Amino acid sequence: MLCSPCVEILFEILAVLQILLGLYLAVQGVMWLAYAKRRTMVDPGFYAPRTAVICPCRGSEPGLEQNLMALCEFDHQNYELFFVLASESDSAAPTVKRVAAQSRVKATVLFAGRPDGRGEKVNNLIHAVTQLPKDIEALVFVDSDGRPGKSWLRRMVSPLHDVRYGATTTMRWLIPTAANFPTMLLTAWNAPIVTMLGEKSNNFCWGGGTAIRKSEFDQCGVLEEWQRSVSDDYSMTNALERRGKPIQFLPECLVVSFVNTSFEGLLEFTNRQILITRVYAHKMWATAFATHFLFCLTFALGLILTLADVVATLPSLHLAALTFLPLLLASLRSALRVIAVADLLSGYRAQINAQSWIYITIGVFLPFLYLANFVTSLISRRIRWRGIRYELISPNETRVLTPQ
Repeated sequence: MLCSPCVEILFEILAVLQILLGLYLAVQGVMWLAYAKRRTMVDPGFYAPRTAVICPCRGSEPGLEQNLMALCEFDHQNYELFFVLASESDSAAPTVKRVAAQSRVKATVLFAGRPDGRGEKVNNLIHAVTQLPKDIEALVFVDSDGRPGKSWLRRMVSPLHDVRYGATTTMRWLIPTAANFPTMLLTAWNAPIVTMLGEKSNNFCWGGGTAIRKSEFDQCGVLEEWQRSVSDDYSMTNALERRGKPIQFLPECLVVSFVNTSFEGLLEFTNRQILITRVYAHKMWATAFATHFLFCLTFALGLILTLADVVATLPSLHLAALTFLPLLLASLRSALRVIAVADLLSGYRAQINAQSWIYITIGVFLPFLYLANFVTSLISRRIRWRGIRYELISPNETRVLTPQ
């Protein structure tokens, strides 16, 4: 009991800090919304370099054929497709070959072999880049689980005419295809990552949607950075940072990805993302860990103190207000994000609006899932990615644990 005033003072200090942070992030959300609206009005222009679209594939998944067909239908007039798998025995190979054969643009299917000391996706990308024609001027990396629109490629490549930027990037937006709780939780978990990227942020590349000039790719030494890596995007980001080349985020190029998962899949995906961040972007990981830990600590303290006062029939309104105001601000940020994304992905506006309650309600409790992911990343350096287990020793050392 003697410590309760001290605990209450600590809570009040933490709560005020959380409210101030929440207000700051809400303002940032408004600015992000304005940036997204400005970007939609930008004319992509006429810059159309000879482009290679590289799509690594592994395993069959729902919607795979539709996703790959979308890559064949861009209105960019000067591109070639490269699908790359580890082996012809991959279950995705028949679908990939069929799509390549039916593609209206030239599409090549490559087989990279099994990885040794690096991730299979990275191994596939290295193989594809080394097989490209000499006249390729721009590289665009995509994932097989995304479904970009027809103007996507033109908008991704166009800003590369500005040599001040090293690369352009975007981010996924998950749309659930099932109403189960883990799928909705994963959908909400992914959403805040979209607004981590911005107009003046320290942006990072996302492997499912990044464009880079081939000359910049070579000068940055991305291939060398990939040699012992499991993370294609963070490794490319690090290579660009060393050369002082900023990454431009293009919200108008958000990529829809349809998702249906289980609790096991939810934890596998979220734990993997956070551990990869810890290994390849430690400062970002540490900042996010501290932010989520303090949010969860503040909420837990506030809830305990509020309930204690209610039980003791003491005034508790001020404690309840300090406890729940940060949650309301988090809901406000989620609402701003949904408004912006519904405009950016106008073809999916009805679905996004119908599912907006997921981001606004479930989203306020996401820091607790993130905190569990951060704690897991402290305990283990092992991940599972599309059936293959890896141990992430360091940014420059990866151990493949699954027998090949």
